[in-house]
Order: sequence, then C-alpha cells, then structure tokens
Amino acid sequence: MAAAAGAELQGKYQKLAQEYSKLRAQNQVLKKGVVDEQANSASLKEQLKMKDQSLRKLQQEMDSLTFRNQQLAKRVELLQDELALSEARGKKNKKSGDSSCQLSQEQKSVFDEDLQKKIEENERLHIQFFEADEQHKRLEAELKNRLEVLETDAAQHQAVVDSLTRKYIDTIEKLQNDKTNLEIKSQTLEREAKECRFQAEECQQQLKSLHADLGRRLDDSLCIINEKVPFNDTRCSQYNALNVPLHNRRCQLKLRDIAGQALAFVQDLVTALLNFHTYMEQRVQIFPIDSATDTISPLNQKFSQYLHENASYVRPLEEGMLHLFESITEDTVTVLETTVKLKVFSEHLTFYTCFLRKILPYQLKSLEEECESSLCTAALRARNLELHSDMKKITAVFEKLHVYISLIVLPSIKPEGLLRTNYSSVFTHIAAGLHGFHNVMKEISKHYSQKAALEHELPTATQKLITTNDCILSSVVALTNGAGKIASFFSNNLDHFTASLSYGPKGGTEFISPLSAECMLQYKKKAVAYMKSLKKPYSDSVPYEEALANRRVLLSSTESREGLAQQVQQSLEKIAKLEQEKEHWMLEAQLAKIKLEKENQKLKSSLSGQLIEPMPENSVLLNAAEREKEVSIKTSREPVKKMSLIGMLTMTTDSKEAPEAKSREDLIKNHYMARIVELTSLLQLADSKSVHFHAECRALAKRLSLAEKSKESLVEEMKLASQSISRLQASEMLAKQFDGHTPWDSCGWKNIKPSGNSRKNKSR
Repeated sequence: MAAAAGAELQGKYQKLAQEYSKLRAQNQVLKKGVVDEQANSASLKEQLKMKDQSLRKLQQEMDSLTFRNQQLAKRVELLQDELALSEARGKKNKKSGDSSCQLSQEQKSVFDEDLQKKIEENERLHIQFFEADEQHKRLEAELKNRLEVLETDAAQHQAVVDSLTRKYIDTIEKLQNDKTNLEIKSQTLEREAKECRFQAEECQQQLKSLHADLGRRLDDSLCIINEKVPFNDTRCSQYNALNVPLHNRRCQLKLRDIAGQALAFVQDLVTALLNFHTYMEQRVQIFPIDSATDTISPLNQKFSQYLHENASYVRPLEEGMLHLFESITEDTVTVLETTVKLKVFSEHLTFYTCFLRKILPYQLKSLEEECESSLCTAALRARNLELHSDMKKITAVFEKLHVYISLIVLPSIKPEGLLRTNYSSVFTHIAAGLHGFHNVMKEISKHYSQKAALEHELPTATQKLITTNDCILSSVVALTNGAGKIASFFSNNLDHFTASLSYGPKGGTEFISPLSAECMLQYKKKAVAYMKSLKKPYSDSVPYEEALANRRVLLSSTESREGLAQQVQQSLEKIAKLEQEKEHWMLEAQLAKIKLEKENQKLKSSLSGQLIEPMPENSVLLNAAEREKEVSIKTSREPVKKMSLIGMLTMTTDSKEAPEAKSREDLIKNHYMARIVELTSLLQLADSKSVHFHAECRALAKRLSLAEKSKESLVEEMKLASQSISRLQASEMLAKQFDGHTPWDSCGWKNIKPSGNSRKNKSR
C-alpha cells in the first residue's frame, strides 16, 4: 500500500516537473520575443530621430531659400525700377550716344538671364521642398502607426510576461505546498504501511488458525453428510427444480407494479380499439351510401356485421391482462415457467388477430368501393390507397406480436419450445413490434386526417359523416397515444424483463418443466405456512388428554357460550318485565289504598256510627276488590293480563255474615295460591327443559357443521395428495437414470423439518 502511494506521489511529482519545464521553456521564448521587439522599437525610434533631424535640416534650407527668394524678388523689383528710370531718362536723352544704349541692353539681357535662372532655381527648389514635405509627412504617419502597433504589441507581451510570471510564481508555491503535503502524506502512509504490515501478520496468523478450524469443521461436516444425508437433490436438475428458490420481494413488487402499469395501458388500448371499430361500423352505414335512405352493398353489410362483433374479441384482452396482474402477488415466484395466466392473454390476442384477419378483406374491398364511387376525387382516392396499405400493415403488426407473445408463453406449457438463451431476443422483438405498431398508427392518423379533410369538402358531406369522421380521428389519436406509451414502457423495462423472468433455484439454471414449477409453488406455500407457525408465540399449553376432554365438553355441553348468552339475555328480559309489573302493582296498591280510605270515610259519615268497623281481613278484601276494579278499568290502557281471582268476590256489610265470608275467602285464597305455585313450578320446569333441548340442538348442529367441514378438508387433502403422488410418479418416470436414489427426498420435504411439538401432535 505504501509502495503504491509512493509510486503515485512520484508520478504526480514527475508530471508537475514536466509541466514546470515546459512552462519555463515557453517563458524563455516569450522573453526573447519581448527583447527582440524592444530592440526593434529602439531602432525605429532612432530612425524617427534621424528623420526628424533631416526634416529640420530641410526646413532650414527651405527658410534660407525663401529668404534668398525674397532678396531676389526685391532685387528684381529694384532692377525693374532702375529700368523704368533708365527708360525714362532714355526718352529724355534720345540723343545720347549708342554706347550707353548698348550698355543698357547688355545689362538688361544679363539681368534677364540672371532672373530667369533664379526663377527656375526657385521653382525647382519649391518642387523639391513640396516633394520632401509630402514624403516626410507620409513617412511620419507610417512611423507613427508602426510605433503605435509596436507599443500595443509590447504592452500585450508585457502583460503576457507578467501573467506568466505570476502564474509561474503561483505554480511554484503550489508545487512547494504539494511537495510538503506529499512529504507529510508519505510519512503518514509509511506509518500506516507499518501498521498494516503488523495487522497483515496478525491476520495471517488468524487466517492460519481459522483455516485449520474450518478444515476440521469441514471434515466433521463431510463425515456427518456422508453418514446422515444419503441423497443430494441439487446434483440432479430435475430434482433441483423442485427446491424453492430465494424469495426476491423487491423484484416481485417491481413486477406487480409493472403489471399494473401494463394493465392500465391495455385498458386504454382496449377502449380505443372498441371506439375505433364501433365508429368504423357507423361510417360503413352512412358512407358512401347512407343506410337510412338507401340500401348499402352486401359487402358493407357483412363488414358492418363483423364490426358489430368487435367487443367479444377486444374485451377479453383486458380480462386476460387483469388475470395476469392478479396472478402476480408478493408471495409468488414470477418467472415465465410459473406465469400460466399469460397463456389466457395469448389466446385472447389470438382471437383478436383472427378477427382482424377476418375483417381485413372486407375493409380493403370497402376502401376499393369508396374509390370506385362517383364522389371520390383523385386526392381522396390516393388517401384511400394509403389507408389500404396501412390496414395491411396493422394486421401484420398484430400477427407479429401474437407470434412473439405465443413464444414467451411456451416456457409455462412446453419448455422445450423456447430456450432460455432466446428470452432476451424474443423480448427485443416484442419491443420492436410495439414500436412498429406505434409507427403504423401514426401513419394511419396522418392519412385518415387528410382523408377526413377531403371528405368534408365534398358537396354531399352530411353532418353525420363529419361527426363520425371526427370520432374516428379521436379514436385513432387515442390508439396512437396508447401504442406510443406501451412501446416506450416496454422498451424502458426490457432489461428488467430479461433479468427477472429467467432466474431459478439455487445451484441450478432453470425450471425443468411447468409441472416442477407448480410443485415448487406448493412447497413454497407449505414452507411459508410452516415458518409462520414457528413465528407464532406459544400460549400456555394444556395437556393433550385434558384438551381433548375439554373439546368434547365444549362441543357437546348444553352450557355452551352461545346458549348461556341466550339464557342470560332471556333472564334479563324477564327481570325487566317483572320490574315493570312490580312498579305497576305498587302504584295500583297505592291508588286502591287511597280509594279505600275515601270509601271508609264515606261509610262512616253515611252510617253515622251504626255500622261496625270492618276487620283487617275485610279491609284487605276491600282493598283487593277495589284494586281489581281499577285493574278492570285500566285493562283497556295497559297490557296487564295477570289478575287475582280473589278480588272477584263480593262483600256485604252485614256483621253476622262476616266470619263465614272470611273463612270462605281464606279457602279460596289458599286454593288459588297453591294452584299458582304449582303452575309457576311447572312453567319453570318447562322453560328449563326447553332451554336444555335448545342448547342440545345447537351443540348437535355445531358438531354436525364441524364434522362436515373436517370431511370436506379431508377430501380436499386426499385429492391434493393423490395429485402430488401422480405428479411425483411422473417426475420419477422422467428420472429413470437415477434408479439408485429415492425420488421422494427431492420434493422439498427434507428442507422442512418438523419441530418437537409437531412430532408430539403427530403421535397423539
């Protein structure tokens, strides 16, 4: 580790050194260029100085020539004045001699020649001065421009030199800091390397001890396996396929989510297909001939009849996808071998493909009939021909999808029909077919929109035709959108389909057959149930014999929970009713007592002390009589049916007949009281017997229902056991080459070991 860190540090340092040397070489080149430019600028400045000096010299010469020219001009003027004076004197002195005239003529000619020479020289000097001035100005402008360019270049080069200098300084400081950091890091890495060497030595010692321990444990395990495990089912692919693979809950949830999305897309697609076929049927009925005004052709009649049956072919697609979605749960193992519901969807797709093949000739003939109609223009005929080709393509696309979906169904019904290595290519072809379906629908949408626009421009286009065309266009657009969504959805999940639908048991590569996959799912359910039973907390156990006795008592006892609850409810109702009657009779007694007191007061006042006051028994009898009278009055208002017969006796005020009446009243009272007690006991006995018989009947009915349920469960288990036996016999026939082994160990039972409690229950 330290060596690797040192090598990395050395390589980084070398790289930085190479960059530094490269930048240094570039700095030297830039310095040389700046020096050259500075020398060039100095030489140009010298040339500029020399040109200024020559310019000043020429300026001085120009000034001197100008002064000389002015002198000559003054002299010429003077000579001209003298000439004028001489001519004037010559006129006055014409008589002077010829010698003076000749002399003046010679002087004039000399002066003229001298003046002509001076004029020519002055003109030549003017020309030279003008040319020198122009050349000086041009050269000065060029030198100024060049000087500005050179100063600009010098400033730029100086800025580059300054930036490079700063950059080199920063780089040098950074490299020095990196160097110090790397030195510190190298020191720490060396310390860590020493510690790692010490730890590696310790780990080596631990590895040796662990290797020795694991070797000893491996020998012990091999001895135990050789002695206790006579059969290893993972060596045979047929037997290994029956083992339960590892449960991938995340994968199952992802597949269920994908199946839910696919179900939603298929539902949208089914709705769009239903609308498309239905509106096509309406269109056939109204164009090119409206069935409401005239008879349409037999071809269109047959085509309309077939289109009317579209729901029976399209709806099952949604149902098949719904069954497939419901079969994918969190607890199952979803692979192509176990997805048996995919076959149902494939069959429904087959029926719909046959339906498309059946209506295709009629659809094509209907388009040809529209082309032959007198209302069809050339542009409309071209659109019909394009739709003619599109309808063939859409049928071909569905046939292609049906073929590939039938291929992915094969692993669940006939595994040798599709190799596992071809799964990815089949899924890829399905994705390509869905994209082709989307492209064809886009073409149909474009061509049909053009066709509808042309038909709307026809003079015979009705509102019904325009509305139907708009509906067909909306259904075609919905079909296009649905096809695009399902194509992109399948392409996005293509890798997941390929990876998640092809795994198998541990140690193997695949499920041998759908039968082994089905057996594996049954073993998985049993293993899950067993694990759940192990996770349940154990309650306070009861001895087995006592539990059986309690169960028999519970099933056959008349004091079952429901019976006792009913008895308690009935008792509460009776108690409430008796409480109501008690309150009623207490009120009646109070009213009778008040009336009795009033009657006694009336009797006392009327008899004025002649009558003997009644005895207490008579008062009781009168109280009872009054009470019975009140009861008879209130029977119309209150539902009271129990009445005492004692109150029916009449009483006289004769004092002589009082003892006889008292004795007769006592006899009657005792008789009826005894009768009431007897009837009450008989009623209670009858109630108890009825409750007892009712509870017995409920217990017998409950036992009968439990017996029926146990009988049904036993019959179901017997059927499952017979099916498992037949399947295992079939798998045993497939594995005849392993006659030396017993096939019953490969069913997964050895992976589920019963606990001690289950053994006890089995023995019981």
